[in-house]
Amino acid sequence: MIDTMTIVLTVVLCIMLFLLAILCLLYLKSKKLEKEATQENPNNEEEINKKTKVFSTVPVFDFMEFDKVEDNMICTKNGLKYIMVVECQGVNYDLMSEVEKNAVEEGFIQFLNTLRHPIQIYTQTRTINLESSIQNYRVKVDEIQQELDNEKKKYDKMLNSGEYSQEELNAAFYELTKLTNLYEYGKDIIYTTERMSLNKSVLNQKYYVVIPYYSEELKENDFDKQEIRNLAFSELYTRAQSVIRTLGVCGINGKVLDSNELVDLLYVAYNRDDAEIYGVDKALNAGYDELYSTAPDVLDKKIKALDEKIEREAFEKANEKISEAKSEKEKKYNKKKDEMEDLIDEMAKFIISQNSKILGQDVAENAIEKIDTDAVKRRGRPKKKVNKEGGTKEDEQERETAKTTKSA
Repeated sequence: MIDTMTIVLTVVLCIMLFLLAILCLLYLKSKKLEKEATQENPNNEEEINKKTKVFSTVPVFDFMEFDKVEDNMICTKNGLKYIMVVECQGVNYDLMSEVEKNAVEEGFIQFLNTLRHPIQIYTQTRTINLESSIQNYRVKVDEIQQELDNEKKKYDKMLNSGEYSQEELNAAFYELTKLTNLYEYGKDIIYTTERMSLNKSVLNQKYYVVIPYYSEELKENDFDKQEIRNLAFSELYTRAQSVIRTLGVCGINGKVLDSNELVDLLYVAYNRDDAEIYGVDKALNAGYDELYSTAPDVLDKKIKALDEKIEREAFEKANEKISEAKSEKEKKYNKKKDEMEDLIDEMAKFIISQNSKILGQDVAENAIEKIDTDAVKRRGRPKKKVNKEGGTKEDEQERETAKTTKSA
């Protein structure tokens, strides 16, 4: 029995060792294949990185070029791209407490983390148009004036009839005075608002979140244009509501712009100068169903801006080079000014040397020596060795040069 058990255990142990050897061989073979694959395709990691999403900024002009506006969407590129815009009301971040600021920042981080589609943030600065407010004030003031006239007639009738007591007359006079004050207050409001409307520097900023949708997101399909537009509207509306909800955490209220508001947004963007004179609201009230841009062509604008940039940079470069030229002349002037006394000494010694025969050699050498002594005192450095003709070797070279120039 013992011999039989020993044989069985030996066989089992051999089988286990054999299986373990097979597993080791398979593991080494898989490692070798993986290494060979890496050597054959070293750019595998780069291809993996390319497959990951890369987010980049896109010019906002991409949504400004449009075909038409319908169903609260901007249609561009012949139906290949649809855009929905969410208008946001800003919050006064600077007036918040630290706790409120932290809440806004955390909410905005949450908004960014929940984005699963590209967006654009667009800011539009407009001149505040108070004309509609003035018209509403005038209507209200006219109603108050009519009521005031009726109250005056009623009060005069009560006075002339003599059928009312003093208490009733006082009550009627109180109502008349109240309406008079209200009428005068309304006129003051209209006057103040009209003066404010003349100030074109009163500006208002509007903030928009632009949400695009591309028809290619549907992949290959058999949908017609109407079906694609309906699907785009559903998807864009869902995305817009998601943006509005996540921005609501920051305390920012938002709404989806309808077609008329989108037209107004684009019209102001293209006609910034004339938007206050002839706006979309006036056109709609007048019964017009089409609007035409009064702004020049976009390429003409870009060419004009490029010309202005070239002219501006040319002026800047010209001024820079003129300043450099002036500075070089100024340096030469300052250098000559600093060396003026030395130049005077050199010229004086040259004049003395030229007239040494008339003055006498001793007098000439003594005069030159005095000039050198004064120069040494002025410079505060040791006196240079003077040659027989007077002056230093450098002075002699300069005299020779001056003689040659004079003779030439």
